[in-house]
Amino acid sequence: MTPLLDIKNLSFAYDGSTALVFDRLSVTVQEGEFILVKGPSGSGKSTLLRLICRLNQPRDGSILFLGNNITTIAPAKLRSMISYVAQIPQMIDATVQENLILPFSFAINADKLKPSTEELREMLRKFYLADVSPDQSAMKLSIGQKQRLAIMRALLQQPQLLLLDEPTSALDHESASMVFAIIERLNTEDRKTLITVTHSDYKPGEVKPLIYTLNQKSLHLSL
Repeated sequence: MTPLLDIKNLSFAYDGSTALVFDRLSVTVQEGEFILVKGPSGSGKSTLLRLICRLNQPRDGSILFLGNNITTIAPAKLRSMISYVAQIPQMIDATVQENLILPFSFAINADKLKPSTEELREMLRKFYLADVSPDQSAMKLSIGQKQRLAIMRALLQQPQLLLLDEPTSALDHESASMVFAIIERLNTEDRKTLITVTHSDYKPGEVKPLIYTLNQKSLHLSL
């Protein structure tokens, strides 16, 4: 079976630096897996996600998505298949609904069905945002609410792979617990393939992700 994602002998250094962040890093992700990457701040966790969606370019090695080198996939097409949620959620100064349907204004998503207001209300409820109206300003939401909204917006694009960059780093314990409960449910109920990076403690619930530790410029599976 062709892996969803296959990273082979990846090496990377920041522009102007000879110091390698990754040195021959390899990992395979199968469809339906929940991957958790842990490591201290500055170890390259966020950079790894940015490489997967071509926001950074490797020095050497390859990243294959469904058997195709991502360099052969148009960036807009790749980002319709791989959704990346940044550490700090980005919202435009508009309503919750306008923020959620923003990606549907892009040409690459023209053939995707835009959700109705009622569908958005139901989704908000599932994301512990039942008290949030689609008509209210997204800018007035808390950071925890914005983070859940950002994950919702990514999912509405129906990606095959969801990348979450430190999704709980700026959240209090209650909001962080909600976000991880959502992530686990996405994997178990919706069978979404997820790669989440974090430096915070994560105590798995019923879902047991594959946990990798990023150190010594490579990934190591925790047994």
